Amino acid sequence: MIIRITYVILTGLYSFTLAFLMSKVSHLSNISIAGLTLVTTCYLLLTNPAPADTTSQSLASILDSIRLKYNLPALAGAIFTTDGVVEIAAVGVRKTGTTIPVTTDDLWHLGSDTKMMTAALAGTFVAQKRLSWEDKVISFFPEIADRVPVATRNITLAQVLAHQAGLVANLDWRALSQTGSLTQQRLLATEMALMAPAYPPGTYHYANTDYVVVGAILEKIGGKPWEDLISERIFRPLGMSSVGFGGTGTLGQIDQPWPHLPTGLPVSENGPAVDNPEIMGPAGTVHCTMKDWAKFLIDQLRGGVEMKALLPISIYQAMQMPVHNLGYGYGWSVTGRPWAGGKALWHNGSNTLNYTVCWLAPAKKFGVLVCTNQGGSSAEKACSSDAADAMILRYLAKIKAESP
Repeated sequence: MIIRITYVILTGLYSFTLAFLMSKVSHLSNISIAGLTLVTTCYLLLTNPAPADTTSQSLASILDSIRLKYNLPALAGAIFTTDGVVEIAAVGVRKTGTTIPVTTDDLWHLGSDTKMMTAALAGTFVAQKRLSWEDKVISFFPEIADRVPVATRNITLAQVLAHQAGLVANLDWRALSQTGSLTQQRLLATEMALMAPAYPPGTYHYANTDYVVVGAILEKIGGKPWEDLISERIFRPLGMSSVGFGGTGTLGQIDQPWPHLPTGLPVSENGPAVDNPEIMGPAGTVHCTMKDWAKFLIDQLRGGVEMKALLPISIYQAMQMPVHNLGYGYGWSVTGRPWAGGKALWHNGSNTLNYTVCWLAPAKKFGVLVCTNQGGSSAEKACSSDAADAMILRYLAKIKAESP
């Protein structure tokens, strides 16, 4: 905790000092330069800490200590590079109160990590020139064009993918799911969202609604439900044979990780229906094994560094670039991290009963993913902070040890 607080303080001090001194670069004294050097050194030491015990233990042991710290039913993770999975482990039980262990072949609910997959699906149509990132959303729904407010008439696919369309974060998904087919539900949701924008277009506001609208656009172009399109164009070509939609497991059977409340208690039921409504699919209902999720992430990693990948390089470049420097690309949060050698991509996901997170370091050609079958803040801290950090440090220490 002390290290984390010191890290935050020095990160801010470093940024402020650098900006201030660089603004007066022609007047830097030896003392100023020495001070900047000291702050920089402290900053780099804390952002690239010694690996400590991240390499002396097995990955399973590291994950289990974190799982016990946060009292989670299960915790799983994988480290991968552009060449494939390097390490993978799963610890704990599928359901609290039982002794049935999780495995590395279990299915994990990805929540909003589905969004990057929907963005990639849009990329398949862009690659075929059947869609453009700059297409106006309303052009796909001419039947409502004359009723849409001026504020939303010019929003583009790019703005929707980057959460800059000004749409409301969520609609009444349960009510919408009672009307017609999935395709009809998503069309109605799109009409409702476009008719009543919540924010000025061009400002960043994360919204599940954005990706339901993207799903409706893709269904219009592709002539099939989003679930069929993404299976045909993304999952099957990448060999992701375990992918499904909705909650995991067979109803009443502990054959997959069971969903747990933020309190740590298992919910009363499991199975496909224990999830957000199907209408939200493009925003967050995919589940799969860690190995299959890694296949998607490795493809993103390869495409991002201009290696052979499923889609043209230009698609990955567009997805992984923050739109208007607001920190979000197409399905990816984009930031910078010293340990990543510059740009880092990340995203998390939760249907409130599960939690996942992933990080990619394109310059260093590796990434990590973490999953648990519990929602809430403890799950978030365990996955996004402790586990992801430990796995990143573990890989970097391994690479450093192997370097001549």
